[in-house]
Amino acid sequence: MRDVILHVRGLTKTFGALRATDGVDFDVAEGETHAVIGPNGAGKTTFISQLAGNLRPDAGTVRFAGADITALPAPKRARLGLARSFQITSVYPEFSALDNVALAVQAHSGHSFRFWRPARADASLVEPAERVLDEVGLLPRKNVLAGNLAHGEQRQLEVAMALATGPRLLLLDEPMAGMGTEESQRMIALLQKLKKQKTIILVEHDMDAVFRLADRISVLVYGRVIATDVPERIKLNEEVRRAYLGEDT
Repeated sequence: MRDVILHVRGLTKTFGALRATDGVDFDVAEGETHAVIGPNGAGKTTFISQLAGNLRPDAGTVRFAGADITALPAPKRARLGLARSFQITSVYPEFSALDNVALAVQAHSGHSFRFWRPARADASLVEPAERVLDEVGLLPRKNVLAGNLAHGEQRQLEVAMALATGPRLLLLDEPMAGMGTEESQRMIALLQKLKKQKTIILVEHDMDAVFRLADRISVLVYGRVIATDVPERIKLNEEVRRAYLGEDT
């Protein structure tokens, strides 16, 4: 059995009367792709934000690679090896694709941002940035401004920026949001390649992607995990079918 890299117990977050996450228990094994699904408003993004450190839980614990990181802010978690992509694309549109990834390399390595323009010629930033762009299939587009890339390419670029930090665990929040069929298939192919190399938590509404990519699936409904299992058994789980997938799925 693979070692558990992420161990979550009793994770709770409330906003007024709304309990967005309600005592969530959740484990991810090293090398696993673990999908989190659920209807809109189930608490998925709140949950991911707590794992990434963008949102502080009201109760519960998060342990990563054996260390308690519950109180750590997002930058410190990133330095430990957690990288997150967001539901809404968060690239720098006025910078080229290469510049965006070089910025991520620079931030992770601790270089100063005060001398960004000369840093574009810094091989220690450009070379790893180009390697990551090649990995996600964007190297031919490296000099295109991120704002001029197609939507699917921007999502690939965001994954590249996360990979540039050298993560042990990738938190991907709806990487296929807003994509057409062809773009979605390209992203699925990229994630199939990445799942051989990285541990991934995947929040996604595209069920085709989820069932093709996930080793295990957790179903979140009204802030609670109602089931965690392999994809084949999740498909057959009556409570899951009623809550999310639909009786006819």
